[in-house]
Amino acid sequence: MFSVESAVQTLVYLIVAGLIFWLLWWLVGYCALPEPFNKVARVLLAVMAVLVIIGALLGFAGHPVIRW
Repeated sequence: MFSVESAVQTLVYLIVAGLIFWLLWWLVGYCALPEPFNKVARVLLAVMAVLVIIGALLGFAGHPVIRW
């Protein structure tokens, strides 16, 4: 069953998670890590962001990956 409260909660969660990942992305760029470490850090952040988005969307659909 579709719930507006659940949709708003998921949207707020995704906005907050997006802000956190954006700040981490900016911090990795600001620290000026040497090139192999910079690339690895950015790839790890991107993978984590995608996993958080997939988890939130699957949880919204009724099949949560992680039960909080």
